[in-house]
Amino acid sequence: MSGITVGLDGTDHASAAADWAAEEAKSRRSALRLVHAWLWRPTDVAYIGDRAAEERWVRNMLDEARSRVAGQHPGLDITTELIVGDPVPTLLAEAARADMLVLGSRGYGTLTGYLIGSISMKVLRHAAGPVVMVGKPHSGTPQQAPEVVVGVEPGQIGDAVLEFAFSAAAERGAALRAVHAWSVPTALAWSPGSLYLVGGANELEQINREVLADILKPWRDKYPKVEVVEQFEIGSASEVLLSNSADAGLVVVGRRSHEAGLRRLGPVTHAVLHHATAPVAVVPHDCPPG
Repeated sequence: MSGITVGLDGTDHASAAADWAAEEAKSRRSALRLVHAWLWRPTDVAYIGDRAAEERWVRNMLDEARSRVAGQHPGLDITTELIVGDPVPTLLAEAARADMLVLGSRGYGTLTGYLIGSISMKVLRHAAGPVVMVGKPHSGTPQQAPEVVVGVEPGQIGDAVLEFAFSAAAERGAALRAVHAWSVPTALAWSPGSLYLVGGANELEQINREVLADILKPWRDKYPKVEVVEQFEIGSASEVLLSNSADAGLVVVGRRSHEAGLRRLGPVTHAVLHHATAPVAVVPHDCPPG
């Protein structure tokens, strides 16, 4: 894998994705690749007029994006490519070869009423590597590097998720907030006697805190310069993660893999993608650590 790839489609959100990816590439001293997956489909609603005209529009869109980003980041290694092919397999191939694939949160098949397009959702579900979804940039520039927030789910989070989160925090010189939501098991919550036997909710909380500390320890050792904040709250995982992501520069979540090749985002990842205001990185649990 090498470099950062952005899937462009001419939307404002894709432009925001390119801007975010350029900053990321600069901090990582990495190359930036701007691509557009294109097939001539004269029956599409977006049909421009003829094949040559549409191809010119696409190439101009890529050239303008490159010129704009290069003007903001002199010296950054930027390449563009118009790839003739269906968007989903093309973007999946790009995700497999890059350090990360970056897409705009609106675009690539977005339908009215849906925040993330159908093509982007398919890519998110099946990508072999990290995919970052970026919305429109916030107004103003923070004076300090905003922290990276990662959702930690003991027993299911993969090394790749924490590797990505710690690496991102290290590159930014930012703190890492490791968020874990927990709840009292239903059987104990409805049985005060059973809860008493395990020493009450305080003991359960302490057990969960120790589990979280054990998960983070090897990563603290690997990235000693990264300040780690352990955020430990009782409640819904998606609500706790979102409530701690309002001022984040990046939110990192995992994506489960299932038997028989079936893949889905999971309710927490799905909620964060649709409601987080910060860019969201979705990292497959079975993605080889970078």
